Amino acid sequence: MADHVYIQDIASHVGKEITLKGWLADKTDKGKLQFLRVRDGTGFIQAVVFAKDVSPDALETAKKLTQESSLIVTGVPRAEPRAPGGFELSVKDLQAIQIANDYPITPKEHGVEFLMEHRHLWLRSPRQHAILRIRARVVKAIRDYFDNNGYIIVDTPILTPAAVEGTTTLFETDYFGTPAYLTQSGQLYNEANIMAFGKVYCFGPTFRAEKSKTRRHLTEFWMVEPEWAYGTLDDYMRVGEEFVSYIVQTILKERATELQVLERDPSKLQNITPPFPKISYTEAVEILHQKGFPDFQWGDDFGAPHEAVISESFDKPVFVHHYPTEMKAFYMERDANDPKVCLSADLLAPEGYGEIIGGGQRSADLAYLESQIAKHKLPRAAYEWYLDLRKYGTVPHCGFGLGVERTVAWVCKLDHVRETIPYPRMLEKIYP
Repeated sequence: MADHVYIQDIASHVGKEITLKGWLADKTDKGKLQFLRVRDGTGFIQAVVFAKDVSPDALETAKKLTQESSLIVTGVPRAEPRAPGGFELSVKDLQAIQIANDYPITPKEHGVEFLMEHRHLWLRSPRQHAILRIRARVVKAIRDYFDNNGYIIVDTPILTPAAVEGTTTLFETDYFGTPAYLTQSGQLYNEANIMAFGKVYCFGPTFRAEKSKTRRHLTEFWMVEPEWAYGTLDDYMRVGEEFVSYIVQTILKERATELQVLERDPSKLQNITPPFPKISYTEAVEILHQKGFPDFQWGDDFGAPHEAVISESFDKPVFVHHYPTEMKAFYMERDANDPKVCLSADLLAPEGYGEIIGGGQRSADLAYLESQIAKHKLPRAAYEWYLDLRKYGTVPHCGFGLGVERTVAWVCKLDHVRETIPYPRMLEKIYP
């Protein structure tokens, strides 16, 4: 058998006999000429079976193949500008591993509910394949950026004894007779980690029990959270814009084919480079008053329509900083000159995609955090270890969290985050 080659590497094997191992995406039957669109997980290629080039048994096998049948094809690739991917395979031999029967996702329109029920199969389609290859490269870009900029990954717990951002959105479980919760964030642990390592990040699944059905919410999603000692709000925004720009430029360079499959206009992403515009929460409220939300009150939280209106004024992501202190988490540092606002910032993506980053400077003041824990009626015992960090060498520090799914949705210009993760978990969705 000729050497096994993956479709993504086909360009370096033009004119040589090779073997592909994969599945039949679809085919065109013209009797003695069979056009097979084969996929192998790395890409798609058209394989041409011509009666004069193969044995009668191989031609008969090609005719019997059905959608998603598994097969091994041997042939010679050649450049073909008219073919998807720019190459075509002239088949010399073909073997069916299994003939699939009644594959449920046929080349026609299917409702979203049907496709979600068959998510384990829907992943095979070109569109989902492209989205998840982009996601995989986003994940690698995230790791590359932090690994190459002096951060060390320090894993944080998924089971925690306390909330990070509020007790109303926690998934509770029994931990040998004691309540425990699926993590909302690794941030509090990162604050301990930076006192040992200086610059850290954690990267893993997080859970929010919000009863929300919006196109931007999942109950299980992936988040990267960098944190570093001696960092300020300005440091956070500088790192955030460099980081997001690095992700976008990496995708433009290395996943251009997948963006083309999704019909994503690359010009909307090409100018995602530092610096990003930065406005205060108060300036954002003024924009809302000017653009159709005259009744929006200072101190109110932004919803999706508000974020869309704010971001449409800019062609890059925009930082909104200095939110009202009462809106943000208990640990956020107050502005020394105006304590009613805090040193926080959210990054809003353009084209209506809303917040993709949230973060800011954390309070280093023990007395203030003690008062905040009491004010928010949090169980102090669960936070004693966190308060210790302000007793033994406390320093100014900052950090943020970026949601992978929202970022991928924006980069790919998707209508809903459910397509950005292999098996989405939503309010009424846990199968498959």
